[in-house]
Amino acid sequence: MVEKLAYDPAAEAPRLLKELAPYNVHKMKLAVPAAALLVVDMQNAFIHPDGSIYLPAGAAIADAVAAVANAFRAAGRPVFFTRHAEDPAGGNAGMMAFWWEDSSPKEGTWEAAIFEGLAPRPGDVVIPKIRYNAFVATDLELRLREAGVKDLAITGVMTNLCCESTARDAFMRDFRVFFAADGTAAPSLEFHRGSLLNLAYGFAYVLTCDELVAMVKGKK
Repeated sequence: MVEKLAYDPAAEAPRLLKELAPYNVHKMKLAVPAAALLVVDMQNAFIHPDGSIYLPAGAAIADAVAAVANAFRAAGRPVFFTRHAEDPAGGNAGMMAFWWEDSSPKEGTWEAAIFEGLAPRPGDVVIPKIRYNAFVATDLELRLREAGVKDLAITGVMTNLCCESTARDAFMRDFRVFFAADGTAAPSLEFHRGSLLNLAYGFAYVLTCDELVAMVKGKK
């Protein structure tokens, strides 16, 4: 298991975005009537200090992610949550169980629940998943298509695993991807930076939560 190195995504975002600038050239404006927010795995296991996979940087982004979610709701646009939870009896985790020695949250436990500060509201959609990529073995794409979504904003944890994997696949499925530099978090700044570089280079427009909110409100 990689050591959890604390960093603050919001404090690092200005420097990282400056570093990304040569690659972050596909500057898109969110088409609000066709936009949705995806909040990836903001669960007790990762976000609550008592969680077994507690991610300090993940806890640090909770308020910013909540603000983005509220902006999407206020605009009448859908908010989707993913919740990673495996069968406690085993059998559905595949390579994930081997790779992480079966340490992922288990269905029906407190750790698998979405962090209270980000609890889904009526009308939000929760997508259970068992792989990094939120499109694998889920109905996420169907739900997005039914909602007329073409622009997908991604927040959550971990930047370098579930968020990046999902963003890459969203791009492959022809969604325009908006990726929040200070609304995602990884175990270390090195992992976070690497994913942002990869995504800006080939898959997504990387921006801040404040920029996302401004776009949703029609101020940018």
